[in-house]
Amino acid sequence: MKFESFVAKRYLLSQSKGVFSLITTIIGILGVCVGVAALITTLAVMSGFQNDIKNKVIGAQAHIMVMGMMPEGRYQQVQKTIEAIKGVKATAPNIYGQAILNYQGQNQGVVLRGLDQEQEAKTSNLITSLTDGSFTTDKENLSPLVLGQELAYNMGVDIDDEVVLVSPATIAGALPKMKKFIVTGLLKTGYYEFDNTIAYTDLNSASDFLGLKGAITNLSVKLDNLEKAQTLAFEIDEATKQNYSVKTFMQLNGNLYAALKLEKVMMFIILSLIILVASLNITSNLILFGTEKLRDIGIMRAMGASPAQIRKIFMLEGLFIASAGILSGLVLACILCWVIATFDIVKLPADIYYLTKVPVKIETLDVLSVIFGSYALCFISALYPAYKAAKVNPVDAIRYG
Repeated sequence: MKFESFVAKRYLLSQSKGVFSLITTIIGILGVCVGVAALITTLAVMSGFQNDIKNKVIGAQAHIMVMGMMPEGRYQQVQKTIEAIKGVKATAPNIYGQAILNYQGQNQGVVLRGLDQEQEAKTSNLITSLTDGSFTTDKENLSPLVLGQELAYNMGVDIDDEVVLVSPATIAGALPKMKKFIVTGLLKTGYYEFDNTIAYTDLNSASDFLGLKGAITNLSVKLDNLEKAQTLAFEIDEATKQNYSVKTFMQLNGNLYAALKLEKVMMFIILSLIILVASLNITSNLILFGTEKLRDIGIMRAMGASPAQIRKIFMLEGLFIASAGILSGLVLACILCWVIATFDIVKLPADIYYLTKVPVKIETLDVLSVIFGSYALCFISALYPAYKAAKVNPVDAIRYG
């Protein structure tokens, strides 16, 4: 063992250490431990919520959306072109348009989405999100309409109720188109914005209502590997000769993901203040340690120890305390995350969060960021005491220590 490491460990574990110095050492370790545990646990919970939201959005939405008006016959050719690209699993035609939903005098602005049930099942979990009813009706004079549970609940609509959709006028002076639909099903994606704003029908009904004459407005694309979305989006754009707007799920939900990321970064910065406070305890501990061991420092200097070696002893002392705190904090964080994920300590209202337990996901990058960040703060906190101890005059230290 090197001289510096031997001395640092000997002083850290010394039985003759003063009571106050021992207390400050314990406080320093506990401070770092609590800070690390709090930061990792908080980031794990936030990552769990982010992952849950991401899964719900992706489950009800395509990995890539190819947007642009495609006439009947043309979009089938575009589908074949896109599906020929390696990494593309399936595609499905969609129609998106705005409408006003009217029921018993109530009006609600909605996004009308037309889809092909069979093809949609290959690109999203939307069809399996049905909680009641279906996407079809046996009534020939009425078109089917599926509503999100939140939208249906807010308007008091149930299955077999007849509603009216009103299309906004697109030409000055033109009258808006009105069409009667029958509610045939209710679905729950788990994402409030979708469940409260979108109404679903088949392609033909949506095309007729919006006056598209068989054309579609979007193609949904599902990929084999979600991580390659940006690369494949570029390939799709090239394959379709840049005639359409190609957006990934990250771009379609850019504001949501940006807000979640900013929230996580801010929580990391705020909770890092706990570790900063703990690192100041390490500073005070090392200053006290330097005062108590002033004579020993003088003797080591007189025996040939260089200022750099004295400085290293203090730096190692601080890093030993930091390591003990960080390791114990990691263990505590793992225990807390397991308890939160396993037991109903915090019960979430299912009608608001669509969850009953707090989701937890420990990410390696978050843990490494906390560890390296903690070491950096503790390292900085040890610089001043180490510098001060290295500047001690050996003669004065032996005489007055």
